[in-house]
Amino acid sequence: MTMTTGSAIFTDLDGTLLNSNQQVSDASLDCLHMLGKAGIVRVIATGRSYLSFRRVIPSDFPADYLIFSTGAGILDLANGELLHSHYLNRSDIEQITSTLEHYDTDYMVHEPVPENHCFTFRKTNSANIDFTNRISLYRNYASDFSSSGHYPEQSAQIIAILDDDPSSFQRISKKLNGYQVTRTTSPLDHRSIWMEIYPENVHKGSGAAWLCQHLDIDHRKTTGIGNDYNDIDLLDFTQVSYLLANAPPELHGRYNLVPANDEGGFCHAVRDILKRTSSS
Repeated sequence: MTMTTGSAIFTDLDGTLLNSNQQVSDASLDCLHMLGKAGIVRVIATGRSYLSFRRVIPSDFPADYLIFSTGAGILDLANGELLHSHYLNRSDIEQITSTLEHYDTDYMVHEPVPENHCFTFRKTNSANIDFTNRISLYRNYASDFSSSGHYPEQSAQIIAILDDDPSSFQRISKKLNGYQVTRTTSPLDHRSIWMEIYPENVHKGSGAAWLCQHLDIDHRKTTGIGNDYNDIDLLDFTQVSYLLANAPPELHGRYNLVPANDEGGFCHAVRDILKRTSSS
């Protein structure tokens, strides 16, 4: 086992570690290697499924653990072992989909991890272009409820796609008491709101807390880096938290602000982390 300092860094992927071209810069790769040499555990915390993660991150990438699907699954990247997972059961699925249908909301019911790139969808709004584009992107893994007539028995998460209307998100969220409802900005059109629904208290922050306990890492030695609404629980959990400047302006006053993802924000945060570590 690699010796560590008992410290961990948790970083978001899209809009944080990835630049606008969906790539990790050479400078960011160097920073990840420096963290590894310093004995700091490197964790990627993303809303992507494992399949989607692997579309942009190779198997030899310098990271140690993966929190994926916003906390629904946790994976050891060294050996591919699934360490922890959550799912919604059949009654949960029925309750959630009933609520979403009441509001004529387009949604997708995903299979349990790690196969949660597969999903069954229900679409009623032909003008929901972002929803249509996501179905097209995962056409080989998507099943139309109007054809199949059933949902999975268990689900890692249910994702509804809404227009850029926070009031609509809030209205529906209030009807989903007892579940974790997380807001994410669409990675496709960068405008629509994705409503991600999980079992209660399943989010990036709870995933980070579980992994810290699993690895015996003191919460006071954790750092978080993110850029969107679905990073809030993570950044509220970590002892030192950084927000990239490309985040929604309303979040800017909550955490340590660093440059945008295309301007070296990740490396800016890492350099600060390494300074803190060397002086402690």
